[in-house]
Amino acid sequence: MARRVGLEVSLACAEAAKLANVDVVAAYPITPQTHIVEHLAELVADGHLDAEFVPVESEHSAISACVGSSAAGARTFTSSSSQGLALMHEILFIASAMRLPIVMAVANRALSGPLNIWNDHSDIMAERDIGWVQTFAENGQEVLDLMLHAFKVAEDKRVCLPVIVNMDGFLLTHVIEPLLMPEQAEVDAYLPPYQPQQRLDIAQPISMGMVGMPEVYTEAKKASLEALLGSYDVVKEHWAGFAKQFGRQYKPIESYRSEDAEVLFVTMGSLGETCMTAIDELREAGVKVGSVRIRLWRPFPVDDFLAAIQGAKGLIVMDRALSPGVPAGPVATELRGLLYAKGYHLPVQNFVAGLGGRDVTRADFRMMLDKARKAFAAGGEMTCEMVGVKE
Repeated sequence: MARRVGLEVSLACAEAAKLANVDVVAAYPITPQTHIVEHLAELVADGHLDAEFVPVESEHSAISACVGSSAAGARTFTSSSSQGLALMHEILFIASAMRLPIVMAVANRALSGPLNIWNDHSDIMAERDIGWVQTFAENGQEVLDLMLHAFKVAEDKRVCLPVIVNMDGFLLTHVIEPLLMPEQAEVDAYLPPYQPQQRLDIAQPISMGMVGMPEVYTEAKKASLEALLGSYDVVKEHWAGFAKQFGRQYKPIESYRSEDAEVLFVTMGSLGETCMTAIDELREAGVKVGSVRIRLWRPFPVDDFLAAIQGAKGLIVMDRALSPGVPAGPVATELRGLLYAKGYHLPVQNFVAGLGGRDVTRADFRMMLDKARKAFAAGGEMTCEMVGVKE
């Protein structure tokens, strides 16, 4: 039976990796994910986790070591953030192309420059197209749960892809929250020992990561695309299994007070909870507003999203990253393109908020709503406004 504990979310993430019985952890410390790998190093050193902890010289080496260990058949975990994730960039594509079920926790943090260690989503938005399954957590319990789910999805033989669990740096990683910590037997019932579909073995040698000549490259990329798209049903299946085992249900798209909402906020990550508090206040004032939160970012759950926005008269998309050179943030750009492709004539207003750790308050959400409603009434085109810019 699960125990109720008070724990820093970074440590809960590490405990989830321990509960998953990982075989190899290869990581390099970078703020704000350092506590995750520090705690795992302690667990290994103290004999609480039977795993190899590989202290590498950089994040590039960390993900390279993970590729090797996963290819050899080990359950593999790593963690990174910001510039460290960027340093992994070239190898992240290799991990997905080789269909290696690595799990990585990303403590989302702003990219330089200027140098900034605080939270936004610019690091993961720069890695949208790496071919990994990607989910977003809103609180500490979700970090713990999504980590266990990530191993289940990654290692499913119908998927065999790496998975990223995103958590907001500092806003989640360094916060102590009450959590339900499952017992090892409960996790073992949900996540059995890893059985690799193929692995490097000197007794039965195979070749992995071969050169892709022009005659095969396109077909290989198409196969990778289909594998990622095909993971959607498995992601949902294993969330259903998680609910059956642990009693907590997750969905690709989750809504709040959206049934009769005329305007919907679209959020990702921990600020979804601030948004929900603002919605409660607005509802008390008689404003028909709700929210749609994106839990599964890749593969993007198109049908779930379209079902969630049915009946709305306008969307307010809150981005946590810029897309320089484009008059909208990355999430808003994708969603507007999706709506156009599906024949939806729904006005969208885009706000970029919380860059570099700037506070986003309930008042900011009310301000976004006021400005968006005026824009909707005027029938204007989508604009992108940065929230909180000092003149």
